[in-house]
Amino acid sequence: MTNNHSVLFGTAGGTFLSVVSNITTEDLTRTAVLAAIGAIVSFTISTILKCILKKHEK
Repeated sequence: MTNNHSVLFGTAGGTFLSVVSNITTEDLTRTAVLAAIGAIVSFTISTILKCILKKHEK
């Protein structure tokens, strides 16, 4: 198997450019909103679980 970096970089570059060209502002906004919601839910659930565990330890 030969080690041809130009083919590897060309394939990776083409894949990257095709993905980047298809990302819209709507997709970025949706991703940011879903990430924020996920972080809030995760924080809330872990805080509730900590409170529940503290009550059971007493």
